Amino acid sequence: MRSFINAMYTANGLSDKEQCLREYAPLVKRMAHHMMAKLPSSVDVDDMIQAGMMGLLDAANRYDELRGAQFETYAAQRIRGAMLDELRGADWLPRSLRRDMRRIEAAIHQLQQKLGRPPLESEIAKQLGVTLEQYQQMLQEARGAQLFYYEDFHGDDDEDFFDRHEVEGVSDPVAILQDGRFRTALIKAIDALPERERLMMALLYEQDLNLREIGEVMGVSESRVCQLHSQAVARLRSKLKGH
Repeated sequence: MRSFINAMYTANGLSDKEQCLREYAPLVKRMAHHMMAKLPSSVDVDDMIQAGMMGLLDAANRYDELRGAQFETYAAQRIRGAMLDELRGADWLPRSLRRDMRRIEAAIHQLQQKLGRPPLESEIAKQLGVTLEQYQQMLQEARGAQLFYYEDFHGDDDEDFFDRHEVEGVSDPVAILQDGRFRTALIKAIDALPERERLMMALLYEQDLNLREIGEVMGVSESRVCQLHSQAVARLRSKLKGH
């Protein structure tokens, strides 16, 4: 950390900013580890921390312009923004893992139709032709599985998703995804999750807890929380295929 700080500064009276970086470095690490709960294992936490430190440095350089503003609140925004910028060019989930997730989604959909209820993990594993341990490893490796993949926005004929689902008078893609029908379907799909997965999603996305904290609340390991998250996302995707 010391070498990082020294590399960023000259000897022109910047000791206050150096102290600022030392003081708020734990905030950067905390935010990086929290964000890792929603990212695949292929993302390196040290890269996230380094990007976050750049965001903190930017916040420190701009602090004089923010008279009256609470520095920590502003710094957190800059740190998070720098981390997101770091991720934008990355492939969040390798194609092989996406194939596995699509297999899982298909198995969940078939079993849901057959059983009329959310299938158990053991039933999904059997449908996939793998052991329970192998299935849980697939879920673990798919940590950071997203509700939407880039491929979802393109059809077989290369027609763009937003061209196919254009909402009259609305050009903002986010506004399209926030269409009332989709929101209603998503809420319904979340309500239909098994209780443990519903609780995990609430703790992660509503209470903003990290994996360790969620594990403590639920009495399970961090890796188990990862598995539950991947499985919950697969259930939601299988429910929302038509949307």
